[in-house]
Amino acid sequence: MNRQANTGTLGKAMDIVEIIAEANSPPRFSDILRRTGQPRGTLHRQMANLLNEEMIALNPDQTYSLGIRLLKLASQAWSTNGFRTAATRGLNWLHQQTDETTHLAVLRGAEVIYLDKVESGQSIRMHSQIGKASPVYCTGIGKAALSRVDDTTLESILSELSFSRFTPHTITNTRALREELDGIRARGIAFDNEEHEIGICCVAAPVVPISRSFYAGVSVTGPVYRVDEAKWLAWQSLVPEAARLIVEDVEILLGPGGRIC
Repeated sequence: MNRQANTGTLGKAMDIVEIIAEANSPPRFSDILRRTGQPRGTLHRQMANLLNEEMIALNPDQTYSLGIRLLKLASQAWSTNGFRTAATRGLNWLHQQTDETTHLAVLRGAEVIYLDKVESGQSIRMHSQIGKASPVYCTGIGKAALSRVDDTTLESILSELSFSRFTPHTITNTRALREELDGIRARGIAFDNEEHEIGICCVAAPVVPISRSFYAGVSVTGPVYRVDEAKWLAWQSLVPEAARLIVEDVEILLGPGGRIC
């Protein structure tokens, strides 16, 4: 969760929902209390309201998960998202050309949110999930999207970055990330060479922004053992073409200045 601390009631409620959504396993009240830093009584009242509205759910083991009403809203948001719909052809085309997992993601602060994916038909697959967030600095699709932001937005994002070393190959400082972004702008593509997960590689390209405040990327990802040099080089041509198809369809389906997300 890479947002500044919220002080309003709605902001605090959203913090609770995000903590539950982003947890690796369903959290307990004590976990949420520790993460939010709110007074126990205040947090209890907020969570009671969220439970009453079915935005969160209390499990039999006294842990919390997302509520059925929130899941319904999320499903509706996903199915009616104009950008995701417009990107379908490009994402599917890239999958058909590579037979590997393809992703569509949008930039949100210092993270990218996976908006859609087409799963590989092969036995070893990616464990990514639509709606989940990943850091921008160690994912190909994150770096691709980040490479297109304006200078003011970039400085704002870099100022809130907190680097974690996921693998020996992870970028862990701002200077190295700036150099990486310079290379991406020159090449037009970004790489993830086992930076987020050992054994996984990725080629990504930015989806050229149609809105000055909207940045996205498309990628193809697979296990290192399946990606030989010929395939790696082929991806570097296929991914930018997929990005071009997405931009083309966004402009056709949504029109100039249309709502893209």
